[in-house]
Amino acid sequence: MTPELLAAGIRRAVIEQSRRANVGHIGSALSIADLLAALYAGPLAGGGDGPDRDRVVLSKGHAALALYAALELTGRLPCGSLDSYCADGSLLGVHPERELAGVDFSTGSLGQGLPMAAGAALAGRLQGSTRRTFAVVSDAELNEGSLWEAAMFAAHHRLARLVVLVDLNGQQALGRTADVLDLGDVRTRWEGFGWDAHDVDGHDTGALIAAIAGLALDGGLPHVLVARTTFGRGVSFMERQLEWHYLPMTEEHHRLALAELQGSA
Repeated sequence: MTPELLAAGIRRAVIEQSRRANVGHIGSALSIADLLAALYAGPLAGGGDGPDRDRVVLSKGHAALALYAALELTGRLPCGSLDSYCADGSLLGVHPERELAGVDFSTGSLGQGLPMAAGAALAGRLQGSTRRTFAVVSDAELNEGSLWEAAMFAAHHRLARLVVLVDLNGQQALGRTADVLDLGDVRTRWEGFGWDAHDVDGHDTGALIAAIAGLALDGGLPHVLVARTTFGRGVSFMERQLEWHYLPMTEEHHRLALAELQGSA
């Protein structure tokens, strides 16, 4: 499956399953569809489940539905698994649980994913493994001190096999990220913490895959792709609209969203 087709499939699944479960966090999941498609149809394509497999940490765990869709569409979860999203007794909850196949770390408390990823990257080095660790973080998480402590740790230990993708959509639950806590030039800030930082279009899967392929993974700095994205990408009435951080859909919203996604496929 091409990354473009995977991203389209992720978006359709997000709309279908969030409506079925009557659950929000839709805009956040749509925002990272291309980031996950670039990973799972790019560097993670064909990966097994052995100890040297690459690790993935979805630090913005409230967007887990997009991750579940990527896992099912690439065969890492059985077909039909998404139909249990948010059902009683299901492992497919609003936030990811490590007991679920394809999920390496339970997440949900914002600011904690990068510390986990840094630890995983250091563990890989100590084990003599060539595996990479990818972490998808929100720009709102850049408000968290724990994230920057982990960033300093990773730079100090030169964890060159750690790759962070920042979902820079400019929004968080209570407002525009710049209004809540303005971080200025995000790429420059990461560089100031000792990281190899790159700006990239977060909806261009080809550019994302190429950027990851071009990273130097031996003995240098950890890497961050500052991915400029649009909250709610793919559904016009959700794009850049704060209410779709939590708001569930009506049947009419669902119909309109699916029509838009099918029309753009």
